[in-house]
Amino acid sequence: MAIIVAGPAGAVADRWAVIGESSAITMSVRALGVTQTGRFGRWTGDIRFDPDAPEDAEVAITVRAASLTMRQAAVTQRAVGPGFLDADRYPTIRFQLRELEPTAPGRYTARADVTVRDRTRPVTFPVTLSVDGGTARMRGGFVLDRADYGIGTQGAMNALVARQVRVDVALATRRAS
Repeated sequence: MAIIVAGPAGAVADRWAVIGESSAITMSVRALGVTQTGRFGRWTGDIRFDPDAPEDAEVAITVRAASLTMRQAAVTQRAVGPGFLDADRYPTIRFQLRELEPTAPGRYTARADVTVRDRTRPVTFPVTLSVDGGTARMRGGFVLDRADYGIGTQGAMNALVARQVRVDVALATRRAS
C-alpha cells in the first residue's frame, strides 16, 4: 500500500522506493594533487512524488557517514575519521529538499538543506528528472565548502585538501507498493 500525502499545491504524492543497484551518492575532492573519489554505501531515502506535479516532491535522504569508501583504505579512514567527517560523533548526513523549480522540460533547480556534522547549509543546484511508467530517475550534483561544515579545518591536512567537495547524486526510484 502506498503512503499518500498532499503536497504544497494539494497534489497527491505517492511514496517512491529507491532502487539501490541503480542509484549512487558519490563525492570527489582534490587532495595531495589528485582527485580523490568516494561512494557512500549506506543511505535511505523518503521520497514522495507525483509525476504530474514534480515541483511538489518531498525528498529526504539520510546517509551513514561511516559508509564512505574511497579508493584507498587509508584515505577512507582519514575521510571518516575525527579530522574530517567524524563519523563516530556525527553518524548521519542529511539532505532535505525544500523546492524543485521547473526550468525546462525534465530540468529543474533544486533548493535543499544539507546537514553534515550537525551544521545545516542551503544548496542550490540543477537536476534532471525523467519518468518512465513506474520508474523515476533524478540526477544532480552540487559543491560544498567543507569549511562551512567544520570538516578538516585543523591540522596539516587542511592545506593539502581542497575546500570544495563535489557531491553527485543519481537516484532511480519506483512507486512503492
